[in-house]
Amino acid sequence: MWSLGMFVVCFFMGIAAVPAGVGGGVLFVPIVSGFFPFHLDFVRGAGLLVAMASTLSAGPSLLRNGMASLRLVMPLALSAALSSMAGAMVGLALPAQSVQILLGLAILTIAMLMMLSNKSEFPHVPKPDAWSRYLGIHGVFHDVVSGRNIPWRVHRTPAGIALFLGIGFLGGLFGVGAGWANVPGLNLMMGVPLKLAAASSSLILSVASASATWYYLNSGAILPVIAVPSVIGMMMGARIGAHLLTVLNPTVVRKVVIAALLFSGLRSLLKGLGY
Repeated sequence: MWSLGMFVVCFFMGIAAVPAGVGGGVLFVPIVSGFFPFHLDFVRGAGLLVAMASTLSAGPSLLRNGMASLRLVMPLALSAALSSMAGAMVGLALPAQSVQILLGLAILTIAMLMMLSNKSEFPHVPKPDAWSRYLGIHGVFHDVVSGRNIPWRVHRTPAGIALFLGIGFLGGLFGVGAGWANVPGLNLMMGVPLKLAAASSSLILSVASASATWYYLNSGAILPVIAVPSVIGMMMGARIGAHLLTVLNPTVVRKVVIAALLFSGLRSLLKGLGY
């Protein structure tokens, strides 16, 4: 019955995760650790697999629809992947309760930054930096809601790459894939439109989570009874979520992101404090 419950819960998480750009892991770890009778280390190991499952399932659809950019994704994903292994090593060495509290505080901080930010769904980038010009990080995506083709470009690329080194470390540390930080990093720092940031975040997760997952697997922190129903449910829900991302209003996507972060962060913090 617990496995069936995992499947159902992860199916609905997958639907919400892709439009929010959080990959599913940020919802999976605090909710499952709070409501299911599994140790946090096993939940975090499964959380990385869940994050990859939702993003890999949604990835082809996002690329076909022009909602994600490989030129944007690959430098940032490589940066995050390099540091996520170190985060996984530190995370498994720390007490579970301490990790739970730190996870809640980190997610709530990111949610507050997004709420207080003046950035719009389509940030203004006055001038691309030299790195983004050299790497060809720019493009045009079609917004189904408005019916417009929206050109985009980025700035602060070196700072963004450095930021994703830290994001990758936190993703491995908490076992959530760090999608909760990808979207604000892309949108607030680099000036990526919100819907494109949410879609590209999903592809970054699929690369960055892989290296940390190997460490959890090698440490025996991934149990099939938890991981298998979770991954199947998440992949099925993510295919629906990928379709929703193309038709939802950007304002709705922003609200989904913030709501998901606030709920997950508060639940994780209360769990770590013993409530």
